[in-house]
Amino acid sequence: MTLYPKLIMDALATVTYAGTKKNLVESGMVADTPAINGMKVKIVLLFPRDTDPFLKSTVKAAEAAIHYHVSKDVEVEIVTEFQSKPRPEVEKLLPGVKNIIAVSSGKGGVGKSTVSANLAISLARLGYKVGLLDTDIFGPSMPKMFHLEDARPYAVNKDGRDLIEPVEQYGVKLLSIGFFVNPNTATLWRGGMATNALKQLIADADWGELDYFILDTPPGTSDIHLTLLQTLSITGAIIVSTPQQVALADARKGIDMYRNDKVNVPILGLVENMAWFTPAELPENRYYIFGKEGCKRLADEMGVPLLAQIPLVQSICDSGDAGEPVATHIDTMTAQAFINLAQAVVTVVNRRNREQPKTKIVKTNS
Repeated sequence: MTLYPKLIMDALATVTYAGTKKNLVESGMVADTPAINGMKVKIVLLFPRDTDPFLKSTVKAAEAAIHYHVSKDVEVEIVTEFQSKPRPEVEKLLPGVKNIIAVSSGKGGVGKSTVSANLAISLARLGYKVGLLDTDIFGPSMPKMFHLEDARPYAVNKDGRDLIEPVEQYGVKLLSIGFFVNPNTATLWRGGMATNALKQLIADADWGELDYFILDTPPGTSDIHLTLLQTLSITGAIIVSTPQQVALADARKGIDMYRNDKVNVPILGLVENMAWFTPAELPENRYYIFGKEGCKRLADEMGVPLLAQIPLVQSICDSGDAGEPVATHIDTMTAQAFINLAQAVVTVVNRRNREQPKTKIVKTNS
């Protein structure tokens, strides 16, 4: 039997590529004329990316089609190429990012996202290049806090890779899964889907040069936290809590997660949010609704700095809901509180980098 290219191409035209619902030839995936040497055939198939979920099944189907439509005696070699370059190895991700800061809390409702947003904006106000990643896949809040509910990031081609371009607001580069899902619909994803989406926001985005990359993490300890620890060399963690005993108990768990022998991420310090209530009409008064200086005592107990005590002020909540975090209101007491926090973070990060080695990415089998 004599083989010729049209025989092979006709066989490949019977294989449907699930990504386009068209056959391999119509999809433009046969990168070159099949190379034939006797009963040996070499085919180059072009896929959109190396992580294409249909790659293996498509290659098997192409080989089976040639054996069925041409001859079972054909020796088939299929080479795969990709339109975009493969994602860099984990250790080589974000080469332009100097410091990665995880903002965490043991429980929800303590104002972690508010602290993350205002810290990022305050660092930008101090002149640093800042990125903020909303890693709360199931409850993203940053699009609303930055008044970007309608933003839809687009892809840019950089160095042969298609990358997501972060949205910029208030001097901060921002990405959130909230930009890609319906804000009025619950995100019903299994753990694997959520962690894959998170990896894309990290590895397949054009973050560029950053002095500080802030990670707004979900409450508690979860798959998301493990994915971050397995993907990024985190410079240090900031733990947010209220002075309330229940919140402090959960904050201890958050600290323990980062101090675990397999993790070893330095704790940069604690932020006591809602430290006291100050009514607008009585700015000198302080009412300790959730207890007094609970975070200060916990910081002393754990041997870490207390980076800031943020008061419970109506404007903080109102500004976040309006998409204008208080850190953007330059001449206010609360904006100054977050500037002080940003300055404290710069100080502890510089000290950490002088005194401690770079954090190692967590290696696990799970």
